[in-house]
Amino acid sequence: MYRMALNTAITSYRKEKRYKHQMDISNFPNASIAEPYDGTSDHQMTTLYQAIGELNDIDKALVLLYLEDKNYQEISETLGISEVNARVKMNRIKKKIKTMINP
Repeated sequence: MYRMALNTAITSYRKEKRYKHQMDISNFPNASIAEPYDGTSDHQMTTLYQAIGELNDIDKALVLLYLEDKNYQEISETLGISEVNARVKMNRIKKKIKTMINP
């Protein structure tokens, strides 16, 4: 009898797993509100990548690794520089990019 109940439970679980559960979106508070498209973030990203493109190869690599959320230890190992040097270069590059974007 135990075995029969176990098999029934397993069969029921498998059938239930096949069907995707649907939720009613009206329960969510912001479901009906659609925000209008704002292209400022796209413009900011293109401006940032243009400024990055003007950097030399090592600085460009450092910034792109930083944007990929790599920590300074991984960046220093990848570029073959010390961790302190990576931090200093990154701060200098940030200042340089700020002056490029906002002269």
